[in-house]
Amino acid sequence: MSDGPLLPVFDDDAAPFWEGCRRGVLRVQRCAESGRLFFPPRATSPFAPHVAPEWTDVSGRGRIWSFVVPHPPLLAPFAALAPYNVVAVALDEDPSIRLIGNLLAREGGSIDEVDPATIEIGARVRAVFDPVTEEIHLPRWVLAP
Repeated sequence: MSDGPLLPVFDDDAAPFWEGCRRGVLRVQRCAESGRLFFPPRATSPFAPHVAPEWTDVSGRGRIWSFVVPHPPLLAPFAALAPYNVVAVALDEDPSIRLIGNLLAREGGSIDEVDPATIEIGARVRAVFDPVTEEIHLPRWVLAP
């Protein structure tokens, strides 16, 4: 087992998402026929399966839709960080799209710096990108004005 975080698997469908994260830009796919946004990445649109999706940059802003605080037993790389939060963020562009990450106290902060008792459903957040490897910059969240 690795001593670091669990890392995503790269595939052709998700590569543009991770490339955007490396550049500090949140990207989702859009159905070329209906114009509707969707996530997670896939080879065809769920709204028009015969149509290849397009990638579009989004603002990286949203609201906390839900959150959890994992409890033991935890995966070894995360045990020392407990308690920490995992938030689901509804994007401003389409609140039905929810991305998972951690709420940080500040950009570059640790996932265990925010007291879970202070997290509020509906709080405004913005994406920040945490470089965990040279290739992978994970989207995480900080409170936004």
